Amino acid sequence: MSDALTLPAEARERAGKGASRALRRDGRIPAVIYGGKEEPTPIHVEEKELVRQLGSGHFMNSIVMIDVAGDSVRTLPKDVAFHPVSDRPTHVDFLRLSKDAKIQVSIPVVFVDEEESPGLKKGGVLNVVRHELELVCEADKIPSEIEVSVEGREVGDSVHISEVKLPEGSESAITDRDYTIATLVAPSALKKSESEDEEGAEVAADEVEATAQGDGDAAEGGDKEGGE
Repeated sequence: MSDALTLPAEARERAGKGASRALRRDGRIPAVIYGGKEEPTPIHVEEKELVRQLGSGHFMNSIVMIDVAGDSVRTLPKDVAFHPVSDRPTHVDFLRLSKDAKIQVSIPVVFVDEEESPGLKKGGVLNVVRHELELVCEADKIPSEIEVSVEGREVGDSVHISEVKLPEGSESAITDRDYTIATLVAPSALKKSESEDEEGAEVAADEVEATAQGDGDAAEGGDKEGGE
């Protein structure tokens, strides 16, 4: 499960573009907490701390406990807006979570047991179709990653979502199809070699046919001379 993060915040008394620009000049980022059948709560957080947590790589999949004036609010980051030029964060949306809430999140995939795959041992390549899985998880059981085993896989095999054992409290958000997560394919060098072999066989066949035709023409010419 993803570790819960703590993010100190202060209530935002003024709204509007001017107030938001003033906050950013002071190294603060405007944000809002919404959901949970409560009124939205405008807040602002320290930019340096937000950037540090964004750099953890799992900020968007973690429970974030926002501390506002001594009150701790359990949230999940839903959106972070960035400046188009400087790439600095400019606004954050947090979803307020109830204890028994279920939420849809994107969880990264990690492939394991590669040394146990005959196809990979033969030089096959793992072609990753989905680097993340869309899951519906219980708010207090969000996994940090999903391990997918390729043990026993041969070249030409595919791994589907139905074959992945999801952790307790998680289920696939996509239920209308058994989608592919990864496939084992032959390396391009092997494909090229096979293609060259086929071309070589075709050329050889053409040469044999041409030689046979030439021999036939020569024999036919000899018969005519002999007859004359």
